[in-house]
Amino acid sequence: MSDPRLAPRALVPLLVVLAAIGPMALNLPLPAVPGLALYFDTDPGTIQLTITLYLAGMAVAQLFLGPLSDRYGRRPVILGALAVTAVMSLFAALAASAAMLILARVLQSFGASAGQVIGRAIIRDVFDKDRAASMIGWVTMAMVVAPMVSPSIGGLMTETIGWRWVFAATAVIAGVTLVLAAIRLPETRAVVSSPTVGQLLRDARDLVRNRMFLGYLLIGALSSMTFFSFVGGAPHASVTLMGQSSTVYGLWFMVNACGYMLGNAVCGRYAARFGADRLIRWGSVMMLVMTLVQFAIALAGWMVHPAWLFLPQAAIAFANGLQLPGAIAGAVSVRPEAAGSASGFVGFSQMGLGALAAQASGTLVGSLMSTVPMVAISLAGAVGALLSLALIRRRDTY
Repeated sequence: MSDPRLAPRALVPLLVVLAAIGPMALNLPLPAVPGLALYFDTDPGTIQLTITLYLAGMAVAQLFLGPLSDRYGRRPVILGALAVTAVMSLFAALAASAAMLILARVLQSFGASAGQVIGRAIIRDVFDKDRAASMIGWVTMAMVVAPMVSPSIGGLMTETIGWRWVFAATAVIAGVTLVLAAIRLPETRAVVSSPTVGQLLRDARDLVRNRMFLGYLLIGALSSMTFFSFVGGAPHASVTLMGQSSTVYGLWFMVNACGYMLGNAVCGRYAARFGADRLIRWGSVMMLVMTLVQFAIALAGWMVHPAWLFLPQAAIAFANGLQLPGAIAGAVSVRPEAAGSASGFVGFSQMGLGALAAQASGTLVGSLMSTVPMVAISLAGAVGALLSLALIRRRDTY
């Protein structure tokens, strides 16, 4: 641990950039999605797969990247993944059909997920549970700037120079990040010898049998549905139902991102003082209340202007930002020696469930021409996250 690059102040900016690659690559093309269906002369459900299968790819990749980083180290896995992201982003920019674009997005997601899943393991390598929750909060608050501005930039690029340049820009960013990581990223995995495949499988078995781990995992995955259902349905709701431009959608998306960033800031500031579990409880309750408000607005038929959609979503995002860093830190702290595997499971559950929520939300909003399915999916996730709190209650406190 004598490497000066391991100092937190030196690590945080790099972790921010690494963690931002995946969300940036997800959100940058969002405003182009409705127009891509027309460009490739296909239906909205098919082009929605550029989002859904991207999320599914991130889910599956994290299931393997986490254990790989436990076995071979954090640094080599991240470097390889960034190279894949850069190449596949360029392939997406050159896609001649919807099928080629979808394939490129899937392969792009395999690499783009590494910064998030392995970044969480790196944080747990050097911090204890509550400090890890605080650090994840700060890192997430900073990295959310990328997905916050990505839709705005993506919308502007789509309307001015074309959607292909969106993916070309992603390739450049991933390439630059690869160079930075090669220069500045140290190896933080503390174990002297690599675990065997058998040990990795035993660690995985022990994790999925652990009540506390399952509780943290479910809270993180179910609460993330409130975001991914929004990601899937909001472009159709804003552009198709409300008649807004892609640029306007991108600007309104920043309101949602600001809410999430503020929640992360509160978590980063107070997780070490009050404990991550308490912030998880507060965030879960607030999330349920605000999803109920949003559901009532949709049922009443008031979502005719972006404000009715994005302002309640910003409050939901604040609650998510308050609770999610603690849920992730709790999950990777159950067995610190298997932090990579634990982070992979958490990422898989978040992205896998998120992919289903995004696909269902986008398809239903686009076909039924209503925002009710989108907010109903969010409400289901908030209810599930609140119920999952029972699993992380420590039995010795009764």
